[in-house]
Amino acid sequence: MASLLSHVLNGLSFGSLLFLVASGLTLTFGLMRALNLAHGAFFLLGGYVALDLLGRTDSYWLAMLGAVVVVGLLGVAFERFLVHRVLHRELAQVVLTIGAAFVIADQILAYWGGRPVMPPRPPGLGGSVTIGDLTFPWFRLSLIVIALVVFVSLWLLINRTRVGAMIRASVDDEEMARSVGIRVPVLFMAVFGAGSALAAFAGVWGGAFTGLEPGGEFSILLLALVVTVVGGLGSVTGAFVAGLGVGLVDEFGKSLFPSFALFTIYAPVALLLAIRPRGLLGRVER
Repeated sequence: MASLLSHVLNGLSFGSLLFLVASGLTLTFGLMRALNLAHGAFFLLGGYVALDLLGRTDSYWLAMLGAVVVVGLLGVAFERFLVHRVLHRELAQVVLTIGAAFVIADQILAYWGGRPVMPPRPPGLGGSVTIGDLTFPWFRLSLIVIALVVFVSLWLLINRTRVGAMIRASVDDEEMARSVGIRVPVLFMAVFGAGSALAAFAGVWGGAFTGLEPGGEFSILLLALVVTVVGGLGSVTGAFVAGLGVGLVDEFGKSLFPSFALFTIYAPVALLLAIRPRGLLGRVER
């Protein structure tokens, strides 16, 4: 029983990290239909910037805030000067954003080097909790709580606020939204910046979970894309459910079938999308 609970909690904590990454991708790709393949690079950059600021300030929370702000502003500039020019042109978005991902990764390699690093865990979360015969790190449990808080916050923002209504209106009918006075370009720029900031936030927490190294941006990006597409484009609830599901499948797949770990993730995903192309909670587009 302790072993089963350990696998479940490990799967949920990793799935929570995947949701934190995919939540930003859900905003940019799911809502704006802007395919940002540099999202994984923003994740990695957030972790490295936080680690650098931690060494300069000796304050974990200040370093995390600085990383989120820096990468968020970078995302705003990236959308304003580059992505905005290729909106609704998927192939151009792919080429542009994947090129940006390589540029960011090269700069990380040049400035911080290529050795893997393991950032410290947040203050106060370095211990463990005992549940029966199981001892489990507080940090991993905190990831589940953080993911739940982010999920509820995003759901309320999109579904229960005026800003969320403006975002949904701009996505559904951009010309009509413009005609009623919504500044769609500014709104999309802010959403893109928020998605980039969420990637950086996930990078700060995820770095202490998986470690950081140049090249890891594409691994996390692929899993985040899986979560976003399986959950349903634009559905925060779907991304949350899919993130936890993918985390559990990954954990039990590695435990039960270590030689087929990737197969246990992508085979069910392919089957699900073949049966339900719009994902778990994606809506039918007209």
